[in-house]
Amino acid sequence: MYKLVILIRQDLKLPKGKMAVQAAHAAVEATLISLKNDESLVKKWRMDGQKKVALKVASEKDIYKFKEIAKDYNLTTAIITDAGKTVVAPGTVTCMAIGPASEATIDQVTKDLSMM
Repeated sequence: MYKLVILIRQDLKLPKGKMAVQAAHAAVEATLISLKNDESLVKKWRMDGQKKVALKVASEKDIYKFKEIAKDYNLTTAIITDAGKTVVAPGTVTCMAIGPASEATIDQVTKDLSMM
């Protein structure tokens, strides 16, 4: 089984629509990066149903903490910063995607996080 997870900052208190768009940006960016690095992995994820899970993190500090942990597992990450045209200041880190990758590997990194 394969999946992609999106870690979304809770301290920003993003409106639902903004949160959805930022999560979409993260999923697309991580997929594009993964296509360059390992196209076969993306194909497996797509064949497996393109599972995506949104998880909560408290702050920007947590985003970078999980980025480092994911790096230790050789997982693709994509950090999203906002353009600042609506809700948050330009350059604000809103979320990060990890994967797609094997569910077991991603779970090693994110197992203690709660779902949105």
